[in-house]
Amino acid sequence: MTREEKSTVIKDLTAQLAENSVIYLADISGLDAQTTSNLRRACFKANIKLAVVKNTLLAKAMEASDKDFGNLSSTLKGNTSLLLSETGNAPAKLIKDFRKKSEKPLLKGAFVEEAIFVGDNQLDTLVSIKSKEEVIGDIIALLQSPAKNVISGLKSGGGKLAGILKTLSEKE
Repeated sequence: MTREEKSTVIKDLTAQLAENSVIYLADISGLDAQTTSNLRRACFKANIKLAVVKNTLLAKAMEASDKDFGNLSSTLKGNTSLLLSETGNAPAKLIKDFRKKSEKPLLKGAFVEEAIFVGDNQLDTLVSIKSKEEVIGDIIALLQSPAKNVISGLKSGGGKLAGILKTLSEKE
């Protein structure tokens, strides 16, 4: 690869890192062709972009990026695949589901909305991260809860009051 080609790849990687707020680094080495093909298909269905990258070029792209990747560049050893997504927990769920059939991919690290996760032991934490839509749904449910309680209290109170009035009018 010539210097010009390397420079172009670094620029492309830097642009991808800037455009995405969910970046996962994984090791898929040792997977046979069929398993790798299945992984790529699963990524495509989940709207996750999968690319195998050179560690040195990705490290340079991370340095050139405006984002602070902290110690994530320390995971750039061996084979590295880049998983880019719009949903914070989608790649983690995909990796976890895929590992039911195979021992790989192994999570090297992740950058999710400014937070950095390093190591395969972080997979369960990343799976439990809620997406933006899920958090908004939880907030709306919490906001609606007190109003629902007041309305149901008024409805049940009205029924009790009507029952009391009816009983009193029948006694007379």
